[in-house]
Amino acid sequence: MRTAKSDSRIIRHALCLGAHVSVAGGLETAFARAVNIGADCLQIFVKNQRQWRAPPLTEGQVRAFRAAQKATALGSVVAHATYLLNLAAPNSQVRVLSLDTLTLELERCETLAISGLVFHPGAHLGGSLEEGIRLIAQGIDEVQSRCAGFRSRLLLETTAGQGTSVGHRFEHLTEIIGRSVQPERLGVCLDTCHLFAAGHDFRSPDKYSQMMEELDESVGTHRVHCVHLNDSKRELGSRVDRHEHIGKGKIGKEGFRHFLNDPRWKGVPMILETPKGTDGRGTDLDKVNLK
Repeated sequence: MRTAKSDSRIIRHALCLGAHVSVAGGLETAFARAVNIGADCLQIFVKNQRQWRAPPLTEGQVRAFRAAQKATALGSVVAHATYLLNLAAPNSQVRVLSLDTLTLELERCETLAISGLVFHPGAHLGGSLEEGIRLIAQGIDEVQSRCAGFRSRLLLETTAGQGTSVGHRFEHLTEIIGRSVQPERLGVCLDTCHLFAAGHDFRSPDKYSQMMEELDESVGTHRVHCVHLNDSKRELGSRVDRHEHIGKGKIGKEGFRHFLNDPRWKGVPMILETPKGTDGRGTDLDKVNLK
């Protein structure tokens, strides 16, 4: 980890830093892209995230993925589920599609030996928060029942709280996990932009410690299996989900210094979801943000 002093040094051996990378050209191509930006880990979509369905993985695809992973020695891989999912949806058609798609994506993660599948809990769309939480927990139980014995786990992501989304308060995640029949198969993904937009201020050591105490008392820090590192374009408590480059948003570098210094996150995949592209010198922006 970084030293306890507030300086710019980073001791990389204890950190697991990476980014969400493209799988254009095949799932296996993600590893080369991760190596190119100097990542220790990576996050991918295991299917087209703009579509509900996907053809089955072929043996050739699985072999190519495993070979690329072995060749690059990047052991930590997490996946992000499609944004179409909504387990809290009162609409039966959307709910059925969400359950089927989340099952399909978790099956693909299991086949590819991906440790966790990050997904947004859902939005109640004008119904009650209590009903939304009940539907999410019920949906998780259904998916886990279909995927009995899987090692890949579902990771509930903290949300910014836009609209009627569930998950911007730690208590929401606590209740969802508490209602689950198999809570030991669930984990959590913290997103720094979402936390900040939801009203969690972690820009000072004291406020970071306070947030971690709240997290530990409700969800439990041991349940955090992934962290998304994103600055925020919008202000504290805005409940608007707009990612920004590290140190260029309302959080600033200091907030990220606390995460990188925290020994609880040793070995936990810390994933950038910052804007893509290149800077004025042609350097990949993922590489810039990782630095």
